[in-house]
Amino acid sequence: MANQLCPGCGETFEPGFEVCWNCGTSADGAPPSAGFKRGTQAGGEARPLDCLRCNLPMALLGRMKFHEGSRAMPFLLGNVGELFVNRQSFDTYACKQCGKVEFFLAD
Repeated sequence: MANQLCPGCGETFEPGFEVCWNCGTSADGAPPSAGFKRGTQAGGEARPLDCLRCNLPMALLGRMKFHEGSRAMPFLLGNVGELFVNRQSFDTYACKQCGKVEFFLAD
């Protein structure tokens, strides 16, 4: 059986799944549900991930927010300086056995 691509974003559907992990679109093209949150299951709980090194379950540490750029720019230029600062949030998972950490883009 050939891999099926998501009609919403073009990602490959994982075997056995009918909803795209990336955008929440159903295999039949139906839009994501109102409660869809990337990186979680239907109930909003953390997705199960196994460590690629140990094959043990990874734990969700939470959402981390990163700030890119100089801290002086917003300070010196005020609100205008905030335009030059990039911020990104990631859902962070860690393996308690080996310490491997994985980041996933947060919505």
